[in-house]
Amino acid sequence: MLASQIVTWLDDAKAEDIVSIDIKGKTSIGDHMIVATGRTDRHVGAIADQLTKSLKEYGVSNVRVEGEQTCDWVLVDVGATIVHIFRPEVREFYNLEKMWSGERPGEAPQPH
Repeated sequence: MLASQIVTWLDDAKAEDIVSIDIKGKTSIGDHMIVATGRTDRHVGAIADQLTKSLKEYGVSNVRVEGEQTCDWVLVDVGATIVHIFRPEVREFYNLEKMWSGERPGEAPQPH
């Protein structure tokens, strides 16, 4: 599965606090969201560069990257999997894990 391979690549790039969230059925934007932290803007950029190179070597051609100018928050869109790489304070501010990990109103909690 590509999402688990991406987690491995992020770990290899020394990304921190890597979280994979199953968003299948919650949105049409994808099936998986992966959130990770880089220590500085340079680290965020390096993680994104290393991830895109690994994806291309793996044969994934539909990779879109946004946010490389400032590297506060870089989004790597791989189709069904969306990767967010943040600086720590930016990740804390947006708190995507809380937003996407929660259940929708009226939705039964899923067993873990």
